[in-house]
Amino acid sequence: MRLQDTDLPLRPGFGTAGTAIKLRTNFFPVKVPKGPLFEYDVKITPEVAVKRVKRRIFQLAEQTPGWASNGLKGCVAHDHAAKLIAAKALPQPLEIVVPFSDEEAEIPAKPKGGPKVSKKGGKPTPKEYKLSLKFIQQLETQSLVSYLNGQPQYRGYDVLPIIAALNLILAAYPNRSSAGGVMVGRNKFFNPSPEEPAVSIGGGLEAWRGFYSSVRPAHKTLMVNVNVCTTAFYAPGNLADSMWAFSQGNNTRIGGFVRGVRVKTKHLGQMKTVKGVHQKSARQFTFQAEGMGTISVEEYFKKKYGITLQYPDQVLVDVGGGGGKANLLPPELCEILPNQAFRGKLNDDHTSEMIKVACRFPNVNAAAIVGRGIRELGYVGKNETLEAFGTAVGNELAVVPGRILPKPDLKYAKSNAAIDDRASWNLRDVKFAQAGRFNEWACLLIQDNGRDEFEGENDPQLQQVLDGFQRMCSKSGVNFPKKKARIFSVKLPEKSKNDPIRGAAVNSIRDKLREMRPKPDFLLVILANGDRHVYAGLKHQADVQADMTTICVQVQKLRKEKGQPQYFANVALKLNTKTGGVNHTLDPRHTAQLRQRPTMMVGIDVTHPGFGTVKHTPSIAAVVASIDQHFGQFPCSLRMQESKKEMVTDLAEMMIERLKAFQAASNVLPDRIIVYRDGVSEGQFNIVIQDEMPEIKKAFRAFDKQQPYMPKLTIVVCGKRHHTRFFPTDPQHAAGDGNPKPGTVVDRGVTAVYEFDFFLQAHGGLQGTTRPTHYYVVHDEIGFQADQLQTLTNDVSFLFARATKAVSLVSPAYYADLACERGRCYLHPLLQGVTSLRPPTGASEPTETQVWDEAKRLWGPGPGASIKKTMFYL
Repeated sequence: MRLQDTDLPLRPGFGTAGTAIKLRTNFFPVKVPKGPLFEYDVKITPEVAVKRVKRRIFQLAEQTPGWASNGLKGCVAHDHAAKLIAAKALPQPLEIVVPFSDEEAEIPAKPKGGPKVSKKGGKPTPKEYKLSLKFIQQLETQSLVSYLNGQPQYRGYDVLPIIAALNLILAAYPNRSSAGGVMVGRNKFFNPSPEEPAVSIGGGLEAWRGFYSSVRPAHKTLMVNVNVCTTAFYAPGNLADSMWAFSQGNNTRIGGFVRGVRVKTKHLGQMKTVKGVHQKSARQFTFQAEGMGTISVEEYFKKKYGITLQYPDQVLVDVGGGGGKANLLPPELCEILPNQAFRGKLNDDHTSEMIKVACRFPNVNAAAIVGRGIRELGYVGKNETLEAFGTAVGNELAVVPGRILPKPDLKYAKSNAAIDDRASWNLRDVKFAQAGRFNEWACLLIQDNGRDEFEGENDPQLQQVLDGFQRMCSKSGVNFPKKKARIFSVKLPEKSKNDPIRGAAVNSIRDKLREMRPKPDFLLVILANGDRHVYAGLKHQADVQADMTTICVQVQKLRKEKGQPQYFANVALKLNTKTGGVNHTLDPRHTAQLRQRPTMMVGIDVTHPGFGTVKHTPSIAAVVASIDQHFGQFPCSLRMQESKKEMVTDLAEMMIERLKAFQAASNVLPDRIIVYRDGVSEGQFNIVIQDEMPEIKKAFRAFDKQQPYMPKLTIVVCGKRHHTRFFPTDPQHAAGDGNPKPGTVVDRGVTAVYEFDFFLQAHGGLQGTTRPTHYYVVHDEIGFQADQLQTLTNDVSFLFARATKAVSLVSPAYYADLACERGRCYLHPLLQGVTSLRPPTGASEPTETQVWDEAKRLWGPGPGASIKKTMFYL
């Protein structure tokens, strides 16, 4: 029996609170094969690093006589790389020789004398590969059955090896080239069809709809989770046209757009992988050509191939040469090959178009899963792999029990909120529970050639808007000073290709902030547009350099009379919270258990640099925590740390800061601490238990006096990156759009066999199919019962300060996520792939130490001493 490293808390029982309902879910039962299964390691000789080539080798291997004669045909599943699962024992030793021919066969290189534009570099492609299969282990399946049945002695059984094997078996059908689709990662399959064609999202990209599948253990049953998914692919066509189209949305990431894309060259018909872009164009770049002397790329193609370039001023692309040398081509001579997923970062326009494609009503998604989904995944109809392994998949969505939890009562200063069926309410005729306080306020007008900009500091319409804003805030209960705002304005330098992240504009804002004396307690910033470079730079300067509380508003929304009161009210929510107020609280009846003993709620999150950032850019960690029993104020500690490190490095120090803030506000240390940890996948629970929890307890030691300080600690991991969805079976239990009603909780049927977890959808969906949050208890000293923690989590989802609705992620975790996003503003250049660093001689990019030093310079001392005491990140 395989044992897992960590025993998580056992489920204390199932919840009973709320209205019982039935839900369909996107899971299908899977028959557990009798087994045993046989696992083999596969080694490719000569060694291959490129995934595409590995995949091709396996495709060709399946067509060799050796594949059939050694008994592999129809009874194995593999990952096209290094792992193979067989339904029976295979002969040992086992080697299969694979004659290689590339689907994208490259023709011989052109004669010498050209600008390294198409010469094939590196070792020649071998004519032949050898697959060596080495037996690793037998995987028996009866322990899995005992585990699924919840037998106590199997609680520590490690299901991951057998689940990984079953995932390979179920993916074998769509993973074959004959299926006609494209696998992205290990478990997403895309195959555009007449009923679901690719949809253009502009900028050289198109959206493909496909399906995700993953085998999951559940109580009494093995399940496969199937969901619809959408991802971006390159639209086939000319690379020059695609680069131009992409650059219209965001010209700082063109290198990220082309990196890794496979192209076919027009002049020689070769297949190449683009490594990146060169800073020079075909007209600018010159080289020594045999028999031609010094010549530009533009002239070379005219003389050598009779090709007149249409876009000689477009930057060249590097398709890689031997020994790491550049191999440059004009993009217009490259055609993007079909069926390639885009792995870069989408710009804002692409993202909004992707949302439109992905956003569909739940009944549409459910029908797609049950229809096209299980058919294309091979779960219905003839599937020789499933038959060989003795397994099968059901063809109907599983039905699970759920409950709709009651809405909490929310208190304002003199009344309760009227919460509707969508878990939403408004600020009409209510005053905030506690007013924030400030004395000096000012307004900064950003002028950036926007359409609806005010004319300047003396524009009478500006003063009218500010008066209206002040009235609305006062009406809502903000403690507004009587004096009018001082008004400042700054005209930003125009955009320039040489300044892609608008450093000059940010510097002009910095200079204006320094002029403000006395420094305002609160600065209302009126933005001319949604330029994220300006926004990030402004927040960086205001937080770190000026130590000034800011709220940004968009001039278009501010001036639009229709909806103006609602917009003012939303800004008032932020203002009251940022100046120390509490917008609304839970009725004391809902917090009676919490208030019996001083309790602190904590949110923790880590955000990592994504695609297109400078390599080694640090990750950012945030810890937020409540400071009193209203759970309305959550100041934060913010740090940058090693790039892509999951564990919070300075957690002990950050927790000490949060405990001191609680002690200062409440004159007592908390007896109980509830941590909601965001950003951790199921496979990383051990990081929280083994690495982070000791750091939290180390922070407690800093408060030991005569007696050790030992508060009770509960840690709940919040998961949003999952594919579980629920569909009400009864229309009366559905919201108007067909999603489950807010407050829907599920802790049976598709949850853990032994551990304490549940799915909760606290919010009303705005569009498309709602995603519940998966809450998983990884440590529990407080001793919560199921109803207590589920109800508490639902109630606290209504306390999010900057909205008048329940949110999808429990508020402390949501705050930690927002705090991380604010930290990203401080490292904005690096996250945009922009750096002033020069790589060491012979290196292609700056070193880790160089990037860390650059990040430290940008980060500075972090948030200022004054704003650090507030929820400045909202």
